[in-house]
Amino acid sequence: MSSRILSISGLRGVIGDGLDPVYVTQFAAALGTMFDGGRVILSRDGRSTGGMVRHAVISGLLATGCEVLDAGICTTPTCGVLVQHYAAAGGLQITASHNPVEWNGLKPFSADGSVFNATLGRQLISQLDSNAPAWKNWSALGSLTQLDNPAAVHLERVLGLVDADAVRARKFRVVLDCNHGSGGVCGPHLLEALGCDVITLGGTPDGKFEHPPEPLEKNLGALCDAVREHGADAGFAQDPDADRLAIVDNQGRYIGEELTLALAADHVLSQRQGPVVVNESTSRVTADIAERYGCSFHRSFVGEANVCAEMRRVGAVLGGEGNGGVIEPAIGYVRDSLVSMAYVLSGLVQKQTSLADWTDSLPVYRIIKDSLTCPAEAVPAAREALRSRFADAIAKDGDGLRLDWSDRWLHVRSSNTEPIVRVIAEAPDSESATELVRDARQIVEQTLQTMNVEH
Repeated sequence: MSSRILSISGLRGVIGDGLDPVYVTQFAAALGTMFDGGRVILSRDGRSTGGMVRHAVISGLLATGCEVLDAGICTTPTCGVLVQHYAAAGGLQITASHNPVEWNGLKPFSADGSVFNATLGRQLISQLDSNAPAWKNWSALGSLTQLDNPAAVHLERVLGLVDADAVRARKFRVVLDCNHGSGGVCGPHLLEALGCDVITLGGTPDGKFEHPPEPLEKNLGALCDAVREHGADAGFAQDPDADRLAIVDNQGRYIGEELTLALAADHVLSQRQGPVVVNESTSRVTADIAERYGCSFHRSFVGEANVCAEMRRVGAVLGGEGNGGVIEPAIGYVRDSLVSMAYVLSGLVQKQTSLADWTDSLPVYRIIKDSLTCPAEAVPAAREALRSRFADAIAKDGDGLRLDWSDRWLHVRSSNTEPIVRVIAEAPDSESATELVRDARQIVEQTLQTMNVEH
């Protein structure tokens, strides 16, 4: 069975198992048709398969008359910034985000520099399914231009968010783990521009990951060790396309992805109040912070596009997801690890404290995340089994199944980017959260066995 996953968010798949040059070209041609042969920003993360995918994409875009501005290896948020800067019809980032090395994918951007919303995503899928691209004749083919220093615009915008001189005066020492992803092209430059002494791990963006690419605690032992070895003030870990950030404090303690958004919110809301938006699977610590500053708090369905849509609806000053993705509307409606780093360092200056002490001052919850393979046809039955088992909880359907108690919650949903079901729980302590996840996982597995479905 092909591993290719097509959704309103874009495309992901395993190279050689569904993600081949023919299909990639068809996808790009459908996008070029939607953009009516307009200007398109093209960029990619550092994966080793990116060169092949890039050529297939360029073929589809040029054949539909697009003016392609090629930014080369860039972060995903940089692609969004460039769409705005060059007044493009849209953009396309070649990336599989945190997926393993054999994966790659395509993430489209709309004309305002944000990821595709549900309407645009469905329009693209419909265009792709119609197999009716607007091929141009020989005299109307598009053009290809290579951009010089494409990250400069993005870096300038991020530096403008904070008091850069005040951050420079602190002379922070930071360990940055780019893990050979696209963060290597601009992450160290941002930190250096903020006056940091930077120790970079995996700074060459060649896709040769030194550890599994998702920035989870089990994958970041080397970063924790490096923070302690160098006596650093912070450790930052980017995923391969650098839209997400996980953090290690000055004691070498992994504080995770969930607190990336919480720290950013604590800093931003202390200076300017306004609505905050997170998704259904994000820790309630950000809700507590919003309440502390008298700000309204909103939850959306999981998915960057859903968070962005809700942010626009309520006029949010900040939003994001518990996977380390902070969304700052002043930069663009896209998750941005560079924004996260700038806000954490600026917050340390403002609060005149260490990262460990700042983190320990936040409300304490424990969130546990797990996943298991579960075919789509088995999800409804698994959901009903969970609802029956946890009948004492308040159940909310829509984005999978969310179950709420007074002091804890459980969220079980199908991934839009992988053939798995995610199981996430939060409680006051790790033992309670772990027990919730374990019980939910057993229920799903029992459902699969009853249905005689492999997992």
